[in-house]
Amino acid sequence: MSVYEKLINHEAKLSLVGLGYVGMPIAVSFSRKTDVIGFDINEEKIKKYRAGIDPTNEVGDECIKECSVDFTADEKRLEEALFHIVAVPTPVNADHTPDLRPVEGASHVLGRHLKKGSVVVFESTVYPGVTEEICVPILEEESGLKCGADFKIGYSPERINPGDRIHRLETITKIVSGMDEETLEEVANVYSLVVEAGVYRAESIKVAEAAKVIENSQRDINIAFMNELSMIFHKMGIDTLSVLKAAETKWNFLNFRPGLVGGHCIGIDPYYLTYKAEALGYHSQIILSGRRINDDMGKYVAESLIKNLIRLDGSIRSAKVAILGFTFKENCPDTRNTKVIDIVRELREYGIEPLIADPEADAAEARSLYGIELVKPEDIRECDALILAVGHESFTRLKREDFDAMYRPGLSGKLLADVKGILDRKVFEEAGYLYWRL
Repeated sequence: MSVYEKLINHEAKLSLVGLGYVGMPIAVSFSRKTDVIGFDINEEKIKKYRAGIDPTNEVGDECIKECSVDFTADEKRLEEALFHIVAVPTPVNADHTPDLRPVEGASHVLGRHLKKGSVVVFESTVYPGVTEEICVPILEEESGLKCGADFKIGYSPERINPGDRIHRLETITKIVSGMDEETLEEVANVYSLVVEAGVYRAESIKVAEAAKVIENSQRDINIAFMNELSMIFHKMGIDTLSVLKAAETKWNFLNFRPGLVGGHCIGIDPYYLTYKAEALGYHSQIILSGRRINDDMGKYVAESLIKNLIRLDGSIRSAKVAILGFTFKENCPDTRNTKVIDIVRELREYGIEPLIADPEADAAEARSLYGIELVKPEDIRECDALILAVGHESFTRLKREDFDAMYRPGLSGKLLADVKGILDRKVFEEAGYLYWRL
């Protein structure tokens, strides 16, 4: 009997190693079809899940309460499963080289409890070769088992978009791969249990790894192009979004927008690809150029704000500036790798310590990672300038009068930097605002 058949007959269990924004929704989805062990080394996170709390807001508290996932921080429980999915983060170091410690650590933990007949599938975004050349040797060393003979390996890149209620695990075509045809079919069958959109069978594990890493590299390059256009058009005195709306009337124009590029995918994955390219003797030109542009956008936003403050004859050092939004993207509590912090750091260079409000953000995380103490939006008053940095729905519902209340009375002009371009420019300019956007 195959592992797939054992899973659907509840004669075997599936484990999910890593229960973050990616892993937890996968575990919950599979728990509707089979028995699932959800493992994470973070005991505090496990306590929250057991209490029916979803700190990620990806599926919601009710879904966590109702699901049958067996949440645990006890790695020995992994011995109960035959099908393992590893979904841990793959960040980069300060020098932009891949930090493979999470995926290596997960391989060590899983390897210690791997049984004969198991199938291990990695979902973490990596450069081509990591699964077979780095993870497999660790699994073999820790387990004493031989890949191919005693256990099988596969790779299925995650495509979950945090905060997105439409593009979910179930609704996105899933790329699957395996070390051989038998494993490929096993992995495809298992994922077909939950992925309604269907699966795509990649030719090899390396092809699947490469497909994932170029998806976000492509987006990164296109956003970098928009950011560069924004800088050019500002020098020309042209509104970038107005240009893009005109260009979009052509059927094949790509719909990208300028903005801050943070998070764990678009701002990270290109470095994995270029790292491997460098190791093979090829120096990236387009990919790294795009990365440089996007990495500098926080500084550009802050410098633009300072220039506009000077235009309004404001004293920079005494200026009170507030930032609305601190997460790396809209409608998501995750602040890790947010590029809003780049705006904050640049403002500090000018002696400005901004107030930061974000009702969606994980306040404890912002405090521990950045030393940032978030304030409530209603506490933002008497400001000289505002930066609307993240397009949360709660911010899009704000009216012009709500923004008016945040400024110091008697200002010659209210400076508003709408980084995401979510507000009606004409409404604010007619009200006397100095409105700026990328």
